[in-house]
Amino acid sequence: MFKKFTEKLKASLAKTKEKILGGLKAVMPFGRALDQDTIDQMEEYLYSADIGPATVQKIVDEVQSAYKDKRIRTTDECFAFLKETLKAIMADSRPGLRRASEGPTVILVAGVNGSGKTTSIAKLTQLLSRDGKKVVLGAADTFRAAAVEQLSIWADRLGAQIVKKGQNADPASVAFDACDAARARAADYVIIDTAGRLHTQKNLMQELEKIKRVISQKIEGGPHEVLLILDANNGQNAIEQARRFTEAIDVTGLFLTKLDGTAKGGAVIGIRHEIAVPVKFIGVGEKAEDIEEFDPDSFVEALFS
Repeated sequence: MFKKFTEKLKASLAKTKEKILGGLKAVMPFGRALDQDTIDQMEEYLYSADIGPATVQKIVDEVQSAYKDKRIRTTDECFAFLKETLKAIMADSRPGLRRASEGPTVILVAGVNGSGKTTSIAKLTQLLSRDGKKVVLGAADTFRAAAVEQLSIWADRLGAQIVKKGQNADPASVAFDACDAARARAADYVIIDTAGRLHTQKNLMQELEKIKRVISQKIEGGPHEVLLILDANNGQNAIEQARRFTEAIDVTGLFLTKLDGTAKGGAVIGIRHEIAVPVKFIGVGEKAEDIEEFDPDSFVEALFS
C-alpha cells in the first residue's frame, strides 16, 4: 500500500504542479519580503488553479491572518505556510478501505460515464489481489452491454471471478447474486459496478439506493464502502459531481482518475475542503497497477517538491 512520496506520484502530478507551483513562483518570487500586494496577486492566481473559490478564500484568510500576526514575513515563509495549510485542509482520519467485521467486504462503485469507472475497478482489484485477497466482481451496469464486456475482460486478465447477467437485467439482482457468490466462495471482497449515472437523473439515483438496500439485506453492514469515481480533468465540475452524489447517497470515499493527464489536479484540494468525504485512491496511469492509496501529505509534498 502507498504510504510515501513516490516518483510515480510526482510524475502524475507534473502538470498540476507546473500550474500551481509555477504560477505561485511567478507572483511570489523566493527571497523577497511579503507584502499585501503580493498576497493579492497570490489570491488572484489561486482562483485560476481549479482549487475552487471557497477553498481559495480559506487559504487566503489563513495567509492574511498569519501575515498580520507577523508569523510570515517573506515569500519563502509564505510558501512553507501554504504547504502546511494545504496539508491541514487535506488531512483525514479515515484512510484506507473500510472492512467488514466478518464475511466479504462489499464495495459499491458509482460515477458518471467516462470517468474511468471500469478501469478503476480493475486497478482496485489488482491492488487487493496483489495483497493476497480474493475478489468477486459484480457487473451491475446492465444498461450497457459494453460495460459488462469490459469488466469481464478485466476479470479474466486479473484472475478475478465475476457475476453477470444479460443486458437490461435488474442491477439490484446482479448485486444480490454477487454478494451470494462472494459468501459461497469465501471471498474477501465483492466489488459491484453500477451504471454511469448522471448526478442530475433522479430515477437513476433512486435505483442506486435500491442496490444498496439489496446489498444490506444480503450482507450485514454492506455496502461497507461506496466509492465515487471522479475524472480529474473535470476540475470544478468534479467538485459539483461529488456534491450532488454525496447529497443523494452515502458516499464514503473518492477515487480520482486520470490525474496523470491533467493540470486540474488542484480540484482534489477543493473536493476535500468542500466535501466531507476522504479521497482514498488516485489513478496515476492507464495500467492496472497504476493506482495509489491516497496520502494527503505526500500529495502536497509532490506539488511543492
